[in-house]
Amino acid sequence: MFKRLNVYNHFTGSSLVLAINLAAGLSIFFFGYDQGVMASVNVSPDYKDLMGLQNNEALLGGVVAVYYAGTLIGALSGGSISDKIGRIKTIILGCAIAILGACLQTSAQNIAWMLCSRIITGVGTGHLNAVVPVWIAETSHHTSRGAMLASEFTLNIFGVVVAYWLGYGLADVEGGFRWRFPIAFQLIPLVILTVGINFFPESPRWLLKKGRTEEGLEILAALRGKGDQNHPDVLREYEDIVTNIKKEESEGEPGYISMLLKRDKLNIARRVHLSIWLQIIQELTGIACITVYAPLVFMSAGFSEKTSQLLSGVNNITYMLSTLVAVFTLDRWGRRFTLFYGAVLQGISLIMVAVLTKPEIMNQNPLGYGIAATVFTFVYTALFGMTWLTVPWLYPVEIYPTKVRGKGGAYSVVGWSIGNALVMEITPPLISSIGWITFLIFAAFNFLAIPVVWAFYPETSNKTLEELDVVFSTKSLLVWNAEKELAAAKANHGDDFKHDEKKDVFIDTNEKKEKGSEQSSVSS
Repeated sequence: MFKRLNVYNHFTGSSLVLAINLAAGLSIFFFGYDQGVMASVNVSPDYKDLMGLQNNEALLGGVVAVYYAGTLIGALSGGSISDKIGRIKTIILGCAIAILGACLQTSAQNIAWMLCSRIITGVGTGHLNAVVPVWIAETSHHTSRGAMLASEFTLNIFGVVVAYWLGYGLADVEGGFRWRFPIAFQLIPLVILTVGINFFPESPRWLLKKGRTEEGLEILAALRGKGDQNHPDVLREYEDIVTNIKKEESEGEPGYISMLLKRDKLNIARRVHLSIWLQIIQELTGIACITVYAPLVFMSAGFSEKTSQLLSGVNNITYMLSTLVAVFTLDRWGRRFTLFYGAVLQGISLIMVAVLTKPEIMNQNPLGYGIAATVFTFVYTALFGMTWLTVPWLYPVEIYPTKVRGKGGAYSVVGWSIGNALVMEITPPLISSIGWITFLIFAAFNFLAIPVVWAFYPETSNKTLEELDVVFSTKSLLVWNAEKELAAAKANHGDDFKHDEKKDVFIDTNEKKEKGSEQSSVSS
């Protein structure tokens, strides 16, 4: 129906990839906006009165937290659905659920209504979070996957920024408009995405997996060969995808439970645990603590409440701009080094915030030490935007086989939901009971992340799917053993090889191509 109007009939190559990323950016923007909007809603007197939340901080936090239960449900269902019906249709379904949730939130008249609508919105968000990064990764070239997804997270934090400043601008408005309008605002990107996504191409990997070879090759040609289906890059990637799919089909398609627990030759369970724990570790590095309690740090420097709110808004803008650094560094420096330097510098920044906000030190020179703490708060936020914000979302969609990539993306969202809920639950009591020491705890998690990444998380940057399958199919859990096996395979067979799971050996695909050509010549 929409094929003639599809963007791949008008754009090819990098222009088409850019167009896909702009469309996906609407979903990522919505995700960021929806995360940030409740900050201004929660301080609206009309909202608190209507929902019965005055002097009930636990329930107020519960309205926020229940959203993450929805994202968990949505991620699991969305990941499975996307592997069955495709990435585009799943995005449309996720948008429809999120639109329903947003409409119900906007019109909410009591706390039960609000809680239900928050869960529904979370389900829609979970759907989108599970499939959109997969769609981006499956249409981007392997040398630029990092840059593409990093650029998306600039839009994610832009959503947070828009939500913050919209709430700030409505702070003096009385009545329901102050909180209903910001919630309704999220309908704009959702409606645009619901309509616009129909004009964008499906993942060629998913199409080829479903046997829709003609469509898959046509889209692959638009992405890699400027429309030429005989372009060497198109043929090379097509053969890689088909070879990979055949290998995956020999193993069968596992469900969520078997993905998590079953041992197989593809080591899918290992990949699941890596993606879940990377998201949990991301949250334990302390970003939620800093973003939520940054105004308190600013006020401790002697700034007024209004000025502290302004500084928080500026900090969010700094956060957004810092994500642009990852666009240029993530593919060049790799995922592992990005996580390493981010963890080290973030840990140091949190130690400085902790020391400078310790009452015995702060009281000696409130203005001087307070300003210094403010600077390190900005530094930490910027460092997180450059490093740990993007990699935990990119890594999972790179490491899964095509047959379970949707479900794998869902498990990543599960990890994010668990980590987010955990940190949001433990941070308030920690701040109230041990104060500045809380920042030291999160600093420690940053340093603990370094040996975990070093030992268990292989580099994925600039590796093809064939190479990643070799790395993650090794029996050892340790990175250096997997890299040794990959290096040995490349030394023996060059870059053109694949891993035969049945025989547990490497096969030179150049040799296979030559044999195939000979057979074709004989048959003709």
